[in-house]
Amino acid sequence: MQTEFILLGATIVLALVNIFWAANARTKQYGVTWNMGPRDAEMPALNPLPARLLRAQANLFETFPLFAAALLGAFAAGHFGWKTLVGAHLYFWARLIYLPLYAAGVPKVRTLAFMVATAGLVLITWALIFG
Repeated sequence: MQTEFILLGATIVLALVNIFWAANARTKQYGVTWNMGPRDAEMPALNPLPARLLRAQANLFETFPLFAAALLGAFAAGHFGWKTLVGAHLYFWARLIYLPLYAAGVPKVRTLAFMVATAGLVLITWALIFG
């Protein structure tokens, strides 16, 4: 199996971890009844940790479809090579580092991790378009 696809699968697992971590943090604040209910009522603002986890999740979900589409497109075009391999590694490992940094409220380094992941996405897109 291509390493790029292993990293794609690992990123899906990371997204699931982010979803469940954020959901668990919200449930700890709002309670199981809220979690199992229709969630129609206005709730107080989230505490910092669950709020950061939700923002990290939203951030991942903004770039993940681009990552997956670019990677699958590059594969379909027969453009897998060093750019897709390095790009997939940069994207996954930076996103993996990004989540705990965001959860902990670490500024600047978190932004650096985001930029590294974006550089990985750009490399993969470059491979998709130019081979």
